[in-house]
Amino acid sequence: MFNQIFEELHTSIISHGGLKVDIESRFQECFSRKKDTVIRSFLWDVPGFRRWRVTRMDAGEKLQVLNSVAYPNYSNDQPILGIDLLWFGKKEKLVAVLDFQPLIQNDHYLKRYFEGLKELKKNYPDFYSNKEMNLYDSKKYFSPWVLFYIGDGSNLKYSLVEVFLDFLDKYWLLGTISTENYKKLSPIEVNKLQLSYDRYNAKIDPAHGLFKSYFGKQWADDFVQNFLFPNCLIGD
Repeated sequence: MFNQIFEELHTSIISHGGLKVDIESRFQECFSRKKDTVIRSFLWDVPGFRRWRVTRMDAGEKLQVLNSVAYPNYSNDQPILGIDLLWFGKKEKLVAVLDFQPLIQNDHYLKRYFEGLKELKKNYPDFYSNKEMNLYDSKKYFSPWVLFYIGDGSNLKYSLVEVFLDFLDKYWLLGTISTENYKKLSPIEVNKLQLSYDRYNAKIDPAHGLFKSYFGKQWADDFVQNFLFPNCLIGD
């Protein structure tokens, strides 16, 4: 379901100077106990970012997942990139969450970084779901303009690939915004806020339960704590 988006994402990362980073074999690829599901992950070294990860899970018609999170360098206070796509083939149900995830929620910060996402929100009204994102506090690490869709994927008025590419282009543009009349968060503040992001998500991310059901508790705990959100175990 997400093959083209997966390829477009990696092509875009490479075109911006990204280089693939070697990761532990247990995270590179893992098969479920029944061998009918596989999860593969990738880590990228991208200029301007301290960490960019991508995960692709393939459970056939039961479930397809594509997830990616990009953390800017601590010297850069722009939002974290968040991508979550899930496709339940038998039900033909799509869940899509695309967001610039803000480090802080104040007008000064939002005005600087979210004009592009606001524009996308207007262009793609299908991504105005009125359903709540269960478990998450939508006012904590989601922007007011998160692109959120849940429903029959065949009812989308636009190609999901088109929406994704527009979204990704807007995110890359954040690195070109002028710093005039803007006081950035300090590297110490960005470090602290990204650490808080990892701790929050490691604790509440519903993907942990999904991974546990397919790959077992031990691997799921290890994957969440040491690959998805490695900062969650760092002490204060």
